[in-house]
Amino acid sequence: MMRNWIHKLNDEGSTYALVTGASCGLGKEIARELARRNYNLLLVSLKDEGLPELSSSLANQHEVEVHYFEADLSESHVVFQVATWALAKGRITILINNAGIGGTRAFDEASTSYIDNIIQLNIRATSLLTRLILPELKTHHQSFILNVASMASFSPIAYKTVYPASKAFIWSFSRGLYEELKDTGVFVSVIHPGPMKTNPDVTKRIERQKLFGKIGLITTQRTAEIAVNNLLKHDSLIIPGFLNKLNWLMIQIVPVWIRLNLLSRVIKRELKDEQFAVAVK
Repeated sequence: MMRNWIHKLNDEGSTYALVTGASCGLGKEIARELARRNYNLLLVSLKDEGLPELSSSLANQHEVEVHYFEADLSESHVVFQVATWALAKGRITILINNAGIGGTRAFDEASTSYIDNIIQLNIRATSLLTRLILPELKTHHQSFILNVASMASFSPIAYKTVYPASKAFIWSFSRGLYEELKDTGVFVSVIHPGPMKTNPDVTKRIERQKLFGKIGLITTQRTAEIAVNNLLKHDSLIIPGFLNKLNWLMIQIVPVWIRLNLLSRVIKRELKDEQFAVAVK
């Protein structure tokens, strides 16, 4: 684990947006979108993913303060270190819980560490970091929490099993916390992105799923714009894109046994194609 930061003169009254999983994909674009809106940033991500360079670029381009912390939030003690670091930097008015991990494996072939990483990062880190930062957020007249779930939150899927279950937790957690805090100055929202080409591996999976994988496909940049816009407009449930909204509506209508079978067949075929590709190398 490594800690470092980039900053200008830190006025006593400076406020920050804290973004996890900020080095790539949606988290990176959310950080860019916030910087464009002149928010100072506290960025958290894994080591060796270009976070120092991103921090320097955003600080110079947008003339905002940017601090960074390189750490693995799936390690149980790290979430406390991140919270302590962030709270020591300044006043936090926005928390973006974006860090997460997924994957496609048959459950009985998945290692216990694979399963544990999903649970630790998607569920534990989000819950505990929110709890640790919440007292600070409540000191402000207006502050925001955005949790990043997924369209997978709305249905179980075989061969992913733990991932959609973990994102269903994020959905339920966010909605419950929204209700709990609605009479305070802390506004809670949850976003459910559809498919996004966030890295080469995800891009390959989307391409393998062909038309099915591209339904609702939106760029990370556009998703970030929608996320920040709707969060600041106090939209408590954000589903970006018309096709994803249509998918959400269909999920509410179609019985679970039908969509479970349909989605699982697609993922099973993807898994077989991936295994075949590996075997012929």
